[in-house]
This record gives sequence, C-alpha cells and structure tokens, in this order.
Amino acid sequence: MGDVRVLVVDDREPYRRAMAAVVGATDGFVVVGSATTGEESLVVADELRPDLVLMDVNLPGIDGVEATRELVARPHAPVVVLLSTYDEDQVDAAGCGAASYVPKAAFGPDRLRAAWAEAQPPHD
Repeated sequence: MGDVRVLVVDDREPYRRAMAAVVGATDGFVVVGSATTGEESLVVADELRPDLVLMDVNLPGIDGVEATRELVARPHAPVVVLLSTYDEDQVDAAGCGAASYVPKAAFGPDRLRAAWAEAQPPHD
C-alpha cells in the first residue's frame, strides 16, 4: 500500500505549513495539496482525490464542518479530521461525518497516525 495522500485545508498559511510539516514528518503520509476555503477544499478534493483531509473548522465562506458534511457525502469520500484552536467541547461537529477532532496544539505525528488508524475499518 502506498502513502496516505493528505489534503491540508486552512485559511492561515502558518497553520497550513505546520500541518504539512507534521504530515511530512510522519512515515507513510504525504501532502498532495492544500486549500484555503471550504469551497476550495471541495474542488481540490475532487481533483486530487486525497485519502485524508485535515480540515480547519473556522474557514471563510462555508466552514470546515459544512465542507466536511459535503465531502463525506461524496462517492470515494476521504477521511476528514477536523482541527481547530478551540477545545473539542467548543466545536459543534456532531453529525458532520468527521472521523475525529484534534486541537491544533495537540496535532503531531502520533495524533495523525492515531486519527488515521481509528478511521480505518476493522480487519478480519
């Protein structure tokens, strides 16, 4: 199996760079693209067909929660992990289809691997 293809979505460049650095430092994961808005993430995801989308919650236009809802409803939907500077109890992500939520301050290679592993179907 090849590397997990990751799309990074955040409207702030420092956070996009930080998320991309975490992905780059994690064996088996590779950044294939980035987007700065929820709408752009939908277009880029259609073009690049990532396995995993790291989605900021607070985006201009449609927010990350709504963009996640739209992404996971599509055929060949990627796994979406929501990230934000807010604590988990401050984000209303229930029912949007995200595999997990990770506070940006806690995001690192271990959390990336764990979020991906938790999103995979169980093996027989």
